[in-house]
Parts: sequence; structure tokens; C-alpha cells
Amino acid sequence: MEPTTTTTMAASRVQTTKARRHLAPVPQPVINPTVSLVVPTLNEAKNLPALFGGLPDLHEVIIVDGRSTDGTIEEAERLRPDVRIVREERPGKGYALSAGFEAATGDVVVMIDADGSMDPGEIESFVDALTHGADFVKGSRYMRGGGSTDLTLIRSTGNRTLTLMVNVLFGTGYTDLCYGYNAFWRRHLDALEVDCAGFEVETLMNIRAAKAGLRIAEVPSFETDRIHGESNLNAWRDGWRIARVIASETFRRRRKRQAPAAA
Repeated sequence: MEPTTTTTMAASRVQTTKARRHLAPVPQPVINPTVSLVVPTLNEAKNLPALFGGLPDLHEVIIVDGRSTDGTIEEAERLRPDVRIVREERPGKGYALSAGFEAATGDVVVMIDADGSMDPGEIESFVDALTHGADFVKGSRYMRGGGSTDLTLIRSTGNRTLTLMVNVLFGTGYTDLCYGYNAFWRRHLDALEVDCAGFEVETLMNIRAAKAGLRIAEVPSFETDRIHGESNLNAWRDGWRIARVIASETFRRRRKRQAPAAA
């Protein structure tokens, strides 16, 4: 397997993999892209004020709600009257994100958690990396400038182990595999083909982005504790789901680069 090389661009770390050999020419950059923010929710009403209060100017905010019972939808509409609401009956973060991505209309799609742990002010650094040539940008808590007050030793060890597995198997150079703060050009949605149910969705997207030959950048991100409520993440259960995704994608035929869809 060929080694991964990296290039510094803006404040990001750009991944180069074997699949990059087959990349199409870089499209003309969009100077001021429209940005769609996709936020999966399940009983996050108390956390929305912190999230919405820190948002930069965006084309649209899409809440994908999984049958909340605490008034999440009503709170979102109160805080931001122009919010778009998508109701997803199937349980799971993967299904929610898939529904949100399909509903998005912006040039760029950003995914962020609703629990207040991710800084919405960082959206600009993700978009900046995209406008400087990346196709897919992922946040990293392990880069200089990033960090976390929420990662436990067990979760961090598991994340690093799974990250190493993906780097070895797919020729990537990721530093943080299991983190849900990501952004991409909407024209690459078909290449990502988000078709899983749960928290393994970030790993699936990271692997398929690499297999499709997308230009991938990492930017530093700082994660804090969730503000209110309890996380649905289970380190052991979801760790095994992620490992199964890695195994299945290893034996899945490498995806062909698809022509960009109209923005």
C-alpha cells in the first residue's frame, strides 16, 4: 500500500490517497458558496439556543427530527422562523443525516450535532477549506488547535484504534475518524451514498469519500461536553458497528468517481 502524503492548505490538513490518481480536474471554485446546515435532533430543545445563537450567516438550517417529545421542533421554529423541518420516522443518526442531505439545497452541506458540543463558529473554517480545493472536510479533535473535554479514555482509545485501521486499509491519513463535524460540496452526495442507520455514519462517509477519490481535508475542532441531556452513544455497541462498517467497506468494490451533480 502506498503511503499517504499530506499538504498544508489554509488551516487544514489535506489527505492524498491512491484513489486520487483518478480524480477529475478541480472544478472552478465557488467564491461565496451557499451553505446548508443539517442538524439531527432527538429531544434537544434545551440545547438549540446555544447552537442557533452562534450560527454564522447561512443559506438554510435544516432540522431533521426523530420524533422528539420535548418541543424540539417548536423551539427551533421559535429561535429561527426560517428553519426547515424534516421529520424522519426511522430511528438513527445515519438515517437522519441522509434525509437532511437529500433536503439540502446549498452548494455546501455542513453536518453538526445539536447537543451544543460543537462550536458553530468553526463552520467558516470548514467552508474555507472547501473553497481552497477540498471536496470533503472533516473536523479533528487531535490536530493542533482542536481538543475535547468530552472524550473518555475508552472512547479515545477506541477512536484511535479504528482510525489506524482505516488508515492502513484505505491509505488515508486521518487523525480523528469518529467525529460528527463534517462538510462537503453537495455535488458529491452521490459518491458518499449515506445508507446506514446509526453512529457509524461518520466512518462510512470518511471511507467512501476516500474510496471515491475525493480531496479530503481535516481542520481542527474543539468539542465540549453536551449542555443538556444524555447522549445516545454507547462506546461498545457503536464501536462494534463501526468495526463492521470498516470490514464491509474493505471488501466492497471501490466506487467509481461519479460526475458531479448540478449544484
